[in-house]
Amino acid sequence: MAYWIKTPAELDERYRQRPTRIGLDTEFIRERTYWPQLALVQMAVGEEILLIDPLIPGMNEALATWLADTSILKIMHSASEDLVTFKVACGVLPRPLFDTQIGAALAGIGGGMGYQKLVNAITGVTLAKGETRSDWMRRPLSEAQLDYAADDVEYLFAIHEAIDARLDELDRRQWLQDDAERLLASVENDEDRWPHVAMRSAQFMDAAAQMRLLRLLRWRDVQARSSDKPRSWILDNELAALLARTPPADMAALDKLMEGFPKAPRKLLSPVWEALTTPLDDEADAPLALPGTDSNKQALKRLQDAVSARTAELGLPDGVLASRKHLESYLESRQWPNALAGWRRQQLEPVLAPLLPAA
Repeated sequence: MAYWIKTPAELDERYRQRPTRIGLDTEFIRERTYWPQLALVQMAVGEEILLIDPLIPGMNEALATWLADTSILKIMHSASEDLVTFKVACGVLPRPLFDTQIGAALAGIGGGMGYQKLVNAITGVTLAKGETRSDWMRRPLSEAQLDYAADDVEYLFAIHEAIDARLDELDRRQWLQDDAERLLASVENDEDRWPHVAMRSAQFMDAAAQMRLLRLLRWRDVQARSSDKPRSWILDNELAALLARTPPADMAALDKLMEGFPKAPRKLLSPVWEALTTPLDDEADAPLALPGTDSNKQALKRLQDAVSARTAELGLPDGVLASRKHLESYLESRQWPNALAGWRRQQLEPVLAPLLPAA
């Protein structure tokens, strides 16, 4: 049964029962802001489902007590965005975490499975999809919204039990714990030091242009965070790449160039110019995004084939062991990527290290 929690005192009262596990989900809005705005929290506790209103003063502080209690297991599905939302709204992340999407992959049930598909696979229940694009900030919420929200946590315990049993059989519980902690750490340290590397257009720029792109993207991220606006509202990728590739001679030329872009940040003309022309202290350490050569493509293909073979041996879904991005990093740097540390390194390094081309 679902209960609408209207006061922090109601949430505090239930906390005194100290359950060993809870199911968690959130509804949030992030269309016009950099940071997600928490609109609703769904919590499964025992036989109850609590629908918690974070718009009520003091509610997020009461919720933080639950999240910070490490004696309570937090069961969530595909938790990455929810974790960011909790970090912003409550100032704490839910530990320990059992992410059922990660668990389903490690248990060999399926990779990247959505909640509805996983519920159906394990319980046979088919969930409705009707409220995925609702306005969750409005009050009061409709009955349809409340039913949909409750469904998002109602089956988490059943899924948890099925996946946990399978992980126990495969001796992979530690794998899930490692991956959950890695996910939490990535949310805690969410700054991307080298954002230019992820932009495909950077591969076709010379080193100087890539450094200019790096400066602009770093500046954009700081500006977006401080103003709580989406990155693309500050400076879109197309304009950033153009400025990096063909830098204007002066601010007047920059202003003229921006005239051709309706969404260009002309009010931020001076900060954009300063960002574009001011070297960063750590530019010398920056990696370059490089287009693949024929030899590198062949080496990458050998690594990918070896990963696919090991994936099949372990009965894992494709993509769980290592992504193309991480293999490219390994191939270029000859250093084991942090994202593949722990159990992945144990499984892959003996297979991949012999395949690296001679230095």
